[in-house]
Amino acid sequence: MRILMVGDVFGKAGRRTFTKYTAQLRQEKNIDLVVVNGENAAHGKGLTQSTFSELLSGGADIVTTGNHVWDNRDVYAIIDSEPYLLRPANFPDGTPGRGFCVYPYRAKNIGVINLQGRVFMPPLDCPFTRAGEILRQLKNECDIILVDFHAEATSEKISLGFFLDGKVTAVVGTHTHVQTADERILPQGTAYITDLGMVGVLNSSIGLGIDSAIEKYLTCRSTKFDVPETGECIYCAAIIDIDNHTNRAVYIERVKIFAN
Repeated sequence: MRILMVGDVFGKAGRRTFTKYTAQLRQEKNIDLVVVNGENAAHGKGLTQSTFSELLSGGADIVTTGNHVWDNRDVYAIIDSEPYLLRPANFPDGTPGRGFCVYPYRAKNIGVINLQGRVFMPPLDCPFTRAGEILRQLKNECDIILVDFHAEATSEKISLGFFLDGKVTAVVGTHTHVQTADERILPQGTAYITDLGMVGVLNSSIGLGIDSAIEKYLTCRSTKFDVPETGECIYCAAIIDIDNHTNRAVYIERVKIFAN
């Protein structure tokens, strides 16, 4: 089995680029399943019903999110009803939506867990503890388990990777929008990368307009939330190959496409 996990899709340009290159990769690389982080899909702030539908029609099977999931209140209309739209599982009990799902694919059940970090991030329940609780639920139900860890600190991401090594098939990081070059198979067989990167305008400040970002740092004041919709884009992801007999990851490869 071959799985494509795609970095944070940012705004209209990101959605357009995601649709174009996901279709291309599905065909050229024989992709079986696509997981994408969509928390910035609606003009850089959260998700709406239409942008979520656009990601699905563009090739996503499962959409994860992170700390910006609630930025657009339209998400509340779909967060409970869409089975393959996830928010971080370590939000407090009673939070709308779900933090993990089971996706049936041919003869396999694929579990996907969405978690959020706590270092330099808003306070949430412990992602390590919550991961352990979910795994106890999924271990007899799923053949393959994928984790999107939406976190800021590389040390926290790496630590969770080793914490889950051998217990899940893959741990990938999202949130920083900058792809890291540390993809590998950990000692106990879990595929890992600290951050997938983003899908959006390349010459931006992690998706935002350069001029407004520079103005913010020069003045230390809030500036207009500027999301460029044109220009050269980047598509960042990782391809993970999984042995169909052992359900263990055997290979992980970074994907970085520069697109007009």
